Amino acid sequence: MGAATKKDFYEILGVSRGASEQEIKKAYRKQARKYHPDVNPGDKAAEHKFKEVNGAYEVLSDAKKRQQYDQFGHAAFDAGFGQGAGPGAGFEGFDQGFGQGGGGFSGGPGFEDVFGNIFGERAARARGPQKGEDVTYTVEVDLEDAIFGKTMQVDLRREEACSSCKGSGAQPGTSPQTCPSCRGSGSVAQGRGFMQFSQVCPTCHGEGAINTTPCRKCGGRGTVPKSDRINVKIPAGVDNGSKIRVSGKGGPGNRGGPAGDVYIVTRVRPHHYFERRGDNLYSESSVTVKEAVLGDKIETPTLDGMVWLTLPQGVQSGQQLKLKGKGVPHLGGRGTGDHYVTITVLTPTGLPERARELLREIDGMAPANPREKVMFRGFRKR
Repeated sequence: MGAATKKDFYEILGVSRGASEQEIKKAYRKQARKYHPDVNPGDKAAEHKFKEVNGAYEVLSDAKKRQQYDQFGHAAFDAGFGQGAGPGAGFEGFDQGFGQGGGGFSGGPGFEDVFGNIFGERAARARGPQKGEDVTYTVEVDLEDAIFGKTMQVDLRREEACSSCKGSGAQPGTSPQTCPSCRGSGSVAQGRGFMQFSQVCPTCHGEGAINTTPCRKCGGRGTVPKSDRINVKIPAGVDNGSKIRVSGKGGPGNRGGPAGDVYIVTRVRPHHYFERRGDNLYSESSVTVKEAVLGDKIETPTLDGMVWLTLPQGVQSGQQLKLKGKGVPHLGGRGTGDHYVTITVLTPTGLPERARELLREIDGMAPANPREKVMFRGFRKR
């Protein structure tokens, strides 16, 4: 039975044969993270794929080995092939050495530089200064306040550093003890065979220390709840879902980090008369038949008060007239939306006979058939 066909190293990494060193490095990093044994515990297929990826990168990241591979393929790394690399230099060497703690592939050239100590990096970040959590509050505002802007008071319920322990979580006069599991590093080593990596210490959660005497005031949390009232300027033009950031009023930072921020999210109450769509406003105005026919001027409400609106002669029900610049100011920019007034022509009722006679006279002077374009012959008979 013949030997199994070996996979192409370029195909394993998902790059072309003309790929640059950076492209190969980037592809390797992506694949190695995806198939790392710690990310896929117990997954034999992922483990095998991880070995393939490292074997391919070991060859393609080395200029000399890559040249040999491009010229001779996998044969360049077979035992006894010319004076090239011996056993263990290529993918097969890695496959034999994996999990045996011995020779073979030792992580690949620049392995730590490329793959990174992923979990160790997390532990280091956990021990460093950290910004406090951001807090989000929703406030309701009237349409007028959303359009013109307003300064309003907002009551916050947040955490602040404990005044007794100054945020350390330890009882005053005491200090946390060095974590016995990680010896203060915040990370512990794990691995299979030669493959060693670090992860956040499960005992101290990356802190590097354990609080054996928690502060009695905060219970070891390092923070206490606090009620606060702040003034928030609602800018003109906010809409549903607009966010206003108040810097430094969120959760307290850890290990000297800055406090988080507060985000005020606006919700605009519906108005009894105006309807808002984006930066435009909409309203309705009713007019008499005489006003519609003659094109009179009528008063209509706007955000700036009552204004005169000139009707075009013969305006129809449902027709929209635009009041330019009478809408909502653009949030954070220049300009203002428009105000559209939808006209409704009211048909008079209960007219005396003389008024009806006059209407017939008027209709005779300007006869019209509004239904002349409607041609409907009825449904077919069953």
